Amino acid sequence: DKVLVVRRTGQEVDWTEGRDVWWHEIVERQSAEHTPEAFDAEQPLFILYTSGTTGKPKGILHTSGGYLTQASYTHHAVFDLKPETDVYWCTADIGWVTGHSYITYGPLSNGATQVMYEGTPDTPHQGRFWEIVQKYGVTILYTAPTAIRTFMKWGDDIPAKFDLSSLRVLGSVGEPINPEAWVWYRKHIGGDRTPIVDTWWQTETGAMMISPLPGVTETKPGSAQRPLPGISATVVDDEAREVPNGGGGYLVLTEPWPSMLRTIWGDDQRFLDTYWSRFEGKYFAGDGAKKDDDGDIWLLGRVDDVMLVSGHNISTTEVESALVSHPSVAEAAVVGAADETTGQAIVAFVILRGTASAEDAGLVADLRN
Repeated sequence: DKVLVVRRTGQEVDWTEGRDVWWHEIVERQSAEHTPEAFDAEQPLFILYTSGTTGKPKGILHTSGGYLTQASYTHHAVFDLKPETDVYWCTADIGWVTGHSYITYGPLSNGATQVMYEGTPDTPHQGRFWEIVQKYGVTILYTAPTAIRTFMKWGDDIPAKFDLSSLRVLGSVGEPINPEAWVWYRKHIGGDRTPIVDTWWQTETGAMMISPLPGVTETKPGSAQRPLPGISATVVDDEAREVPNGGGGYLVLTEPWPSMLRTIWGDDQRFLDTYWSRFEGKYFAGDGAKKDDDGDIWLLGRVDDVMLVSGHNISTTEVESALVSHPSVAEAAVVGAADETTGQAIVAFVILRGTASAEDAGLVADLRN
């Protein structure tokens, strides 16, 4: 096996001779011509790791045909994509599943014109995102509630300095969006005219599962609302019975879909235990949810030992294990706490060893990092 290493920042990197190879050296030797080859639809495409409740990350395996089909379809349908005229921008990290599905595979398969940006929202100034929207005439913007709440905190006056009239569809991804952030997003970024698609999906699902459709769905601030065409999602109680409108419980998917994960890499039993053992014949997403009186679905967050911080799943066990690996820590416990910006924040309770002191600023900084 080989590891491709990209020379991006010029910093020194740990190097394993015989395993690691420079990306730029490999690319320089390749032909500019490429002959496509046919592959089976179930050919493994990528493995993406996400936190698990036991602390050991799960390698989510996606295959070629079904994943590409659904990433392409949902990117086109949910954003009402018009490839000839739209300029699309998903602000996610390309290394997360949102970046895989909605920066790489979906937009490329649909021939979308898109913006790619690797910087931060506040460099060189806090209006950087809106400067980009104005400069490139972005028409579709897909970002996370944590980012939206950060923009709210920075002030309404910042986006007001820029011409955002090109925007026609706004999207939200990664975590439930609170109604206040939804309303601010639509008013100050969308000019009180753009629909917002509040999308629910996971690394495991590969593509969007629940979302309003622009121009079709009468949206509700904070609700992902209805399963997309072809998706069977509902809310059940502890006995796997579907709850009536107004009831709450657990979000499940009751029928297969093209982009579903095929297994956890190297651990088929964990795949079955994690997703299929809680409710027989149903995929258990690990999220709580409720139905309102209209039958629309509202996501309530995780119901297992996984914290959702800025749209990223982080295992409590994983963090606890990292803390107790420090020589000054005897025991540690971690919980999630409500945070107005990130949705959830990590709170750690730590018992120190021997003469170690909580007054030691260096130790506190080590543990925070």
